[in-house]
Amino acid sequence: MHFIASTKNIFKEYLVLVMLILLIVITMIAEPKFFTLANLTNIMRQFGPLSLVALGMTFVVFAGFIDLSIPGMFSLVTVVTVSLIDPIGQMPALLVGLALGIAMGLLNSFMVLSCGALTLAEALFITFGLSTLYGALALIVTGGTTPHMSWLKTDISLYQAIGKGSAGPISISFLIFLACLLILYIFQSRTRMGRAVMLTGGNKEAAFLAGVSVKGSVAFIFTISGLMTALAAIVLFSRVTTASPVSGFNYETNALLAVVVGGTPIKGGRGSVLRTVLGVFLVTLMSNCLNLLGASPYMQVILKGLILVLAIWLDNRKETELGGKN
Repeated sequence: MHFIASTKNIFKEYLVLVMLILLIVITMIAEPKFFTLANLTNIMRQFGPLSLVALGMTFVVFAGFIDLSIPGMFSLVTVVTVSLIDPIGQMPALLVGLALGIAMGLLNSFMVLSCGALTLAEALFITFGLSTLYGALALIVTGGTTPHMSWLKTDISLYQAIGKGSAGPISISFLIFLACLLILYIFQSRTRMGRAVMLTGGNKEAAFLAGVSVKGSVAFIFTISGLMTALAAIVLFSRVTTASPVSGFNYETNALLAVVVGGTPIKGGRGSVLRTVLGVFLVTLMSNCLNLLGASPYMQVILKGLILVLAIWLDNRKETELGGKN
């Protein structure tokens, strides 16, 4: 009986993971192309942009918030960076793009703090409104068109290296992800700010009474989110060579899905960027499997939404059960 109960608890704990593994097994049986070198390389390149956005989102969730401004930030960084490559050069344009991401992250935190929006729901609506603003600015910059990097007259070798370059079998975009993962893991686990973010997510009032700068933590997490989103935008348009003003569509959903599926609770206070990596890996594999199986893009969005709802529901059930035991 104890074995059956333990098996039941493990299955409930990792239900989403079990479902995704089952999908992968079905794909391996139905589509032999899944384990080809070309497909695995494609998965590695797809991993880059989403992993960067998800790492930034992880810190936001750690502190008990959700950042819905990601689509707008993503799109605005994309079009601004590409539009500046000819006038000022590829490296200055890249730096401007990263600085723009940081600036939007700081603006997000300023708006959240100035409105006193220290709950998840309040910050959610504010960041959603800011996403609409950033997205509209992206459309204004491009006039509704989709610029192509092939239109540029100056050198774009830097972006070609980011998008399609590799160091041996490992893509440059994957190396960028590994560097960011290492830095953010050190921030989370080895620094005072990382501990402050976790305390803020666990209980903001208790964190304040313990001497934690809650405002500083909020500014930090949204700045990280803005920077990582900007870097993800640059990695993506370097690979696809187009700068769509709506390129950030649905990235916030996929990033949040990766964070939650990876095991970080939506209420914050605990978790790990390493878990998010697992979540990104599973979400990327899921998208790849569904593409190979011929699932329509609309069905993929529906399935991801259902999995996100299921993961949050399971997390809330677990929190309720723990609270009941206490």
